[in-house]
Amino acid sequence: MDAASAAVASKPPSIDELIRLARGDMAGVDALIRERMQSPVPVIPALADHLIGSSGKRLRPLLTIASARLCGARDDACLKLAAAVEFIHTATLLHDDVVDSSELRRGRVAAHLIWGAPSSVLVGDFLFARAFELMVEAGSMAALEILARASRVIAEGEVLQLTRAHDLDLSQETYLQIIRAKTAELFAAAAEAGAVSAGAPREQRQALRRFGQDVGLAFQLVDDALDYSGASEVLGKNPGDDFREGKATLPLLLAMARTGAPEEPFWRRTVDRREQTDADFQRARELMRATGALQSTLDLAADYAAAAKAGLAEFSAANPWRPAMEDLADFAVSRRA
Repeated sequence: MDAASAAVASKPPSIDELIRLARGDMAGVDALIRERMQSPVPVIPALADHLIGSSGKRLRPLLTIASARLCGARDDACLKLAAAVEFIHTATLLHDDVVDSSELRRGRVAAHLIWGAPSSVLVGDFLFARAFELMVEAGSMAALEILARASRVIAEGEVLQLTRAHDLDLSQETYLQIIRAKTAELFAAAAEAGAVSAGAPREQRQALRRFGQDVGLAFQLVDDALDYSGASEVLGKNPGDDFREGKATLPLLLAMARTGAPEEPFWRRTVDRREQTDADFQRARELMRATGALQSTLDLAADYAAAAKAGLAEFSAANPWRPAMEDLADFAVSRRA
């Protein structure tokens, strides 16, 4: 374990203080979310609540609130942007689950298996529309530009991942490009939009954007490792989904590179052609542990978390929001089996 991983491991990560500081604001965000997901078409609030209602800590809108308050915001301008961020995130999840044919999301049966794929996609579109209404109401063209760009980048990342699915020759650089777009971009935009709503100077906006991006990268790397080492209670989805879908994530890429020619037929059969038996997932996990692929993925996540915390040096250590946000970076890499 490297120094970054050891630093995280030595301190039990918790975002309790961040949640405490943001409690009043997040209550306002939750009220906005509940209000704006209503519709005279009954399936829309029912389907939206199935996913939004199961959301836990709402990390992305929490990041918007925290960034705004860290930058000295005194009004409630950030609340609508935070709600918009959650709607964008939820819309992408609804679309992703249809594309991936996922069975579980946040510990519940995926919405498309209950209401059907067409309804899931269209409710995702509804939530995107609600998000843009909230952005306009927030009255910040800069924040609108940030979140609109993020929506485009996320879609590009998802399409890039789809076109490179099952690609056993995927480079680590391209893998990072994919997760930077499909996951880290919304974390980055959420943080930057919060800073913009507070009228923060350019240096603070950029610092918080980098913080969000690094936290998002760490978060996704841990998710990809947990697919091979976690439990459904931790993941909110079935372990092994990435393997069964043949997704070329970093643990898989590292394991393939480190096992070399002797195991290439196994990877080609199970990932490229997706001809899998019940025992194949367990074998893949054993190869990842034996080669250190899982630990290397977690170590890289810890490096990104450390970079995120270092980037907050732009802000006063006396500001109570700074250590609370540092806890968020640690929390991103703390999820384990």
